Amino acid sequence: LRPCYPMVLSKEVDGRPVFITTMAGIKSLYLDFYPPHRHLLLMRQPITRESIIRAIRLPGNRRSDYDLNPGVKREINGSRPLRAAAVLCPIVERPHGLSVILTQRPDTMREHAGQVAFPGGKIDEGDVDAEAAALREANEEIGLPHHHAEVLGEIDHYETGTGFRVAPIVAMIHPTFQPVPDPREVAAVFETPLDYLMNPANLETRTGHWGGRERQYYAYDWEDRYIWGATAGMLKSLADRLAAL
Repeated sequence: LRPCYPMVLSKEVDGRPVFITTMAGIKSLYLDFYPPHRHLLLMRQPITRESIIRAIRLPGNRRSDYDLNPGVKREINGSRPLRAAAVLCPIVERPHGLSVILTQRPDTMREHAGQVAFPGGKIDEGDVDAEAAALREANEEIGLPHHHAEVLGEIDHYETGTGFRVAPIVAMIHPTFQPVPDPREVAAVFETPLDYLMNPANLETRTGHWGGRERQYYAYDWEDRYIWGATAGMLKSLADRLAAL
């Protein structure tokens, strides 16, 4: 059995979570008995390029940092105009399965210092559309040539607490691509298995304090990387689409 995104029914038996897959009679107690292997739940089918395309074509809804904090938007910046931005969600096929290419921002950056992010940024006047902006930013940040990216489509726009409306562009990346990060914007480039990120067992809701208020946010822990905030929210958007297939 290989890991992939799950279709799971859950219940408790003697206070312990039981996860039942579509394989009749097979039950998984990984979350309770094998915490280091939470992402290896028994799943229904592998994630493929074709299933991602099908998921992208599903109807969706706009997502935001306020999904978990609806009162914050109303009280702080409910009427603030949003700036258009785009990010590339780069997916590459490896022998073990699909992986997502992510970046870590330098600690010296004025904004988002040290955070994990997709390549991306503001949509400039010279960009034809969000796709063009995402590809341009990926080229500038990690040296991705346009011909190494096959754009599959766009998923739900994401509104950030910093005032951006982000268009996430999903693309398959040629496996021979070697990142050349711009040190001014990228401290590291790394990959995380897509199966891990699409498994809701690995997504956590955490609490922090910003602007004197308590807020909740999504987060993943992957090895020594901490993926949280808008990046985690956009990954959840893709995961929800795949789970709906």
